[in-house]
Amino acid sequence: MSMVNITIDGKAVQVEEGTTVLEAAKSAGIDIPTLCYLKGVNEIGACRMCLVEIKGARALQAACVYPVAEGNEIYTASPAVRNARKANLELLLSNHKKECLTCERNRNCELQALSEQMNVKEIPYEGEMCQEPIDDSSPSIVRDPQKCVLCRRCVGACTNLQAIHVIDAVNRGFNTLIAPAFGKPLGEAACVNCGQCVISCPVGALTEKSSIKDVWKAVEDPDKVVLVQTAPAVRAAIGEEFGMPIGTAATRQMVGALLRMGFDKVFDTDTSADLTILEEGTELLNRMQNGGTLPMITSCSPGWIKFAEHYYPDLLPNLSSCKSPHEMFGAVLKTYYAQEAGIDPKKIVTVSVMPCTAKKFECQRPELSNNGMQDVDYVLTTRELAKMIKECGINFAECDGDFERPFGDASGAGVIFGATGGVMEAALRTVADILTGEDLKDIEYTDVRGVQGVKEAAVEVNGQTIKVAVAHGLGNARKVLDKIRSGEADWQFIEIMACPGGCVNGGGQPIQPAKVKNWIDIRAERAKAIYSEDRNSKIRKSHKNESVMKGIYEGYLGEPGSEKAHELLHTTYTPRERF
Repeated sequence: MSMVNITIDGKAVQVEEGTTVLEAAKSAGIDIPTLCYLKGVNEIGACRMCLVEIKGARALQAACVYPVAEGNEIYTASPAVRNARKANLELLLSNHKKECLTCERNRNCELQALSEQMNVKEIPYEGEMCQEPIDDSSPSIVRDPQKCVLCRRCVGACTNLQAIHVIDAVNRGFNTLIAPAFGKPLGEAACVNCGQCVISCPVGALTEKSSIKDVWKAVEDPDKVVLVQTAPAVRAAIGEEFGMPIGTAATRQMVGALLRMGFDKVFDTDTSADLTILEEGTELLNRMQNGGTLPMITSCSPGWIKFAEHYYPDLLPNLSSCKSPHEMFGAVLKTYYAQEAGIDPKKIVTVSVMPCTAKKFECQRPELSNNGMQDVDYVLTTRELAKMIKECGINFAECDGDFERPFGDASGAGVIFGATGGVMEAALRTVADILTGEDLKDIEYTDVRGVQGVKEAAVEVNGQTIKVAVAHGLGNARKVLDKIRSGEADWQFIEIMACPGGCVNGGGQPIQPAKVKNWIDIRAERAKAIYSEDRNSKIRKSHKNESVMKGIYEGYLGEPGSEKAHELLHTTYTPRERF
């Protein structure tokens, strides 16, 4: 591609033809403020916060969508630019619900940050305020239209990333809202609860439905035994809430903080990820050897499961019947662990700390229960856990603790569930050993790693070829599922994760502002922490985890795929309407 020469604030810059002013300025070390822009998600130039002056142009231009041309002279901080940006910001603030001190996004709000940056001290306009009520109909996500700035980043996430189209702009002018069609509340729409809208929102218009009060009530109840488990992706991101760099594994600090908060026992969901691999791997081999429905698709991601129920109900037989890892663990804790520890299961409260908002919906599914008790009682997001730690005044960086044993001895295969391709790689490590009857040393299946939308691999095992695919983000999932529907696919095993990048970029993870997400791939950075833990693990294959094999199986379930395992660890799915 040809290069063009421009100047930005008097600085000579050479960039590729077609580069936007925003990107060109960034390459020159010049930051231009944005609000609606989210790279790869929402690039529409709607908010006009990124206006710049281009010599010879009749009007100021939006830097996020304006392509540079040879000889452009661009000014990013001229008086006309500063005045226009500030006026636009004041107009946005004029009809914004200003309750910053009590807002979920206080001190992590991009509108608040812009107001400070542009030295807004008063709002000279009185706008027409939105009167739409809060929508808390969803078990996972809360919408507050009065805080919405109509940036459409949530729409971009729902449409461009996830290809669901469940929310969009409705009405016109001052009556414009971002909402589901036909006036439906979110809880009645075909929303999959993935929360990508939440982590895309620059303000507090979209948040998770909090379970903090319920969990505190359980922890403070002397008659309850509160058992908490944490997903692998949580440790890769929670440190960000306490000033640690993106990609820091804060496992011991997280466990130590949970113990100080008053939870009775802290378990590692990675253990039940190993359990999942043994059940899922057994199911896959049975299907391959006995003419079962193929390709088999993983069932760990509840956002993906609900997506399939709404949009691809004809493919539900392809899904593994395995419960997700934290639901498996909840079932084990209220049965086997309760029996071994001599605890009445009715006194046990299971809490899952997850990177995911969809798991709040999942834990309420009636089919994920046993003996009249839900496998998991409450789900906290990574963000909610951070709020609780801060509420206690705990110095997170100085905390230290170990997961409860024997269930604390998870494998590295369980850890990598947190990144896209991780479930597939973990399964291949076990399936390859079973098919060869050997303890294979070459266990890193790098072809299924990375942030490419759809990854394919053919794995040769003992003279047999296993064709696999990995998709992350539901827009990519559609591509894979459409190939299955059309008969084009020849895969035996497929991993699908609802969130782009997998659980490390789940809807319940710490929210990074656009000025970070636009230029740093946080999916890849958080995944580094996951793979680092795997490399440093003593056990790197799920079937080598003795706390699962000798503990849970020999002590309770019998063997992978047994009748008792199916009763406790497997589930069914429900076709759902789209509208």
